[in-house]
Amino acid sequence: MSNDRPWLDNYPPGVPADIDITQYRSIVDVLEESFEKYRDRPAFTSFGKTVTYGEVDELSNQFAGYLSGELKLAKGDRIAIMLLNVIQYPVALFAALRLGLVVVNTNPLYTPRELEHQLKDSGAKALIVLDNFAATAQEALKVVPVPHVITTGIGDLLGIKGAVINFVLNHVKKMVPAFRIDGAVRFGDALSRGGRHETTSPDVSREDIAFLQYTGGTTGVAKGAMLTHGNMVANMLQAGAWFGAQIRPGQEIIITALPLYHIFALTCNCFIFLRFGGQSILITNPRDMPGFVKDLSKVRFTAITGVNTLFNGLVHTEGFDKLDFSSLRMSFGGGMAVQRVVAEKWQAITGCPLIEGYGMTESSPVATINPMIEGAGFSGSIGMPVPSTEISIQDDDGKHLAIGEIGEICIRGPQVMKGYWNQPGETAKAISSDGWLRTGDIGRIDEKGLVYIVDRKKDMILVSGFNVYPNEIEDIVVRCPGVLECAAVGVPDEHSGEVVKLFVVRKDPSLTEETIKAWCRENLTGYKRPKLIEFRDSLPKSNVGKILRRELRDEAKKKTT
Repeated sequence: MSNDRPWLDNYPPGVPADIDITQYRSIVDVLEESFEKYRDRPAFTSFGKTVTYGEVDELSNQFAGYLSGELKLAKGDRIAIMLLNVIQYPVALFAALRLGLVVVNTNPLYTPRELEHQLKDSGAKALIVLDNFAATAQEALKVVPVPHVITTGIGDLLGIKGAVINFVLNHVKKMVPAFRIDGAVRFGDALSRGGRHETTSPDVSREDIAFLQYTGGTTGVAKGAMLTHGNMVANMLQAGAWFGAQIRPGQEIIITALPLYHIFALTCNCFIFLRFGGQSILITNPRDMPGFVKDLSKVRFTAITGVNTLFNGLVHTEGFDKLDFSSLRMSFGGGMAVQRVVAEKWQAITGCPLIEGYGMTESSPVATINPMIEGAGFSGSIGMPVPSTEISIQDDDGKHLAIGEIGEICIRGPQVMKGYWNQPGETAKAISSDGWLRTGDIGRIDEKGLVYIVDRKKDMILVSGFNVYPNEIEDIVVRCPGVLECAAVGVPDEHSGEVVKLFVVRKDPSLTEETIKAWCRENLTGYKRPKLIEFRDSLPKSNVGKILRRELRDEAKKKTT
């Protein structure tokens, strides 16, 4: 099966089998091309403030001047960026990439311990941190001193309005804990000082590392996936070829609610649409759903990316169904399984199909996308491999399985990471000697080349010898009237080894356990039905809204032991 690509016969019209990864030598080449081609076009909008491609070009050059001219950072040095979706993020990002620095994207919600690990493991020489999270950085820096720290407020780069925003966040809403980081420089001061220096970009090639993108924090110690300039450029070209005529250069307006420090938004929102001159509407706090809907009402957006929980939250927020969706042509879901009930409700409200794709940090991330064709709707599939990508279903011994057989989804292509930073042993476990990335996801491929993900390997529940996949249970239960969202996990049972426990967040307060059990009796065979049901006000989620089954599973197991 490794040399068989059945999906090619069923590719959407105009999508090539392969892409030419030599079109660009680095991400920097893509940036420079867009800065020149779309100089007067809007690039990023935050809190109503818009900066053009030309302005981002100038600001990032100034910041690069500070990093190289004053801090003396050089190609290969690591720089940690701990920001939300604010204009400072692309400015800092592009400056770092232009200098050949390695960007260490850092989750602002990290605890001091988690931040310590990432700073120490990466060997970061500089940290850019939002004021709201500087108190965390202050604690981490006591253990892992970083030579250079730059702090910034949410309102920086927003002019007079930004000063008001900063004042309100600091003194009215009290959202910025007190901090003191000796020697830290303000972002605005860094720009001013950087403007005095001439910057010269070093030679950056496809083999050079662009990002240390940390992953695996929910399964153990976070590892830094080394994503090269070549990996990222390949994924830009692969997804761009798949979208094809859907994207209109210089005309797209994309909603960026997923954090840019996450690989999904980084590649899809920041780079793919930037290559085509798109305008990105930065949503700083998408958890404020009413505020999010208000932001959406102010712009006729053409594209949006998100995870299932984000789309589910929007369709259940008052006023969302009253928005103008006449310009919306592209809705992309990933990061976790898109549920049928959510996809169908999204399409019913917006008139735009929710197209599901699949990938992981280690694949930069896009590996598969559903065909974007007329009449597209929810298929239950994660799509077909994008150009220049192979998908193989393998057993535990690395044997390639036949069409329709269930095994581990493996990916091979130019977007697959170089390996894990300073962890050759972990790299060898993840990538086979012939280049296959083992995803840890269980799935199958049908005769058309469509890939179906059954579940995460570690999330599978074994009931009396039968494999039970949480995605299937959750997809059924979330359709039950009165259910907002849910998560299924396996817990120990003396009779059957494991049983299914279900955690439910109600949409209807009157929803009862018996109602859910009756629904499951109608839709699931005996061993798949939840034996235990627990109602919750909310479910634990990752920084991008992915439900963390492991936390629920660990908690449930403690109660049974």
